[in-house]
Amino acid sequence: MNVSSIVIRTTPQYLGEVIAEINAVNHCEVHFYDFEGKIVVTIEGESINDQIETMKHIQNSPHVLSANLMFSYCKDEITEALEKIGPG
Repeated sequence: MNVSSIVIRTTPQYLGEVIAEINAVNHCEVHFYDFEGKIVVTIEGESINDQIETMKHIQNSPHVLSANLMFSYCKDEITEALEKIGPG
């Protein structure tokens, strides 16, 4: 399972609408927001491509000014990298 965190910006007047839309997207969860229009969201997915597609969907949503990746954890990629390094 892969998990990414994104920060979304909207205008305060559309905050509730954007939060509702994000919560309706599969594998997305709003964790924090402020009344200035910043929203912190996690996206889960089977692959980084799933997460990127979800982020693009959010970026193209009405009233979303920006959606930027802040953190990404990909278990399979880490496991592969550790296997290449060898026993520590």
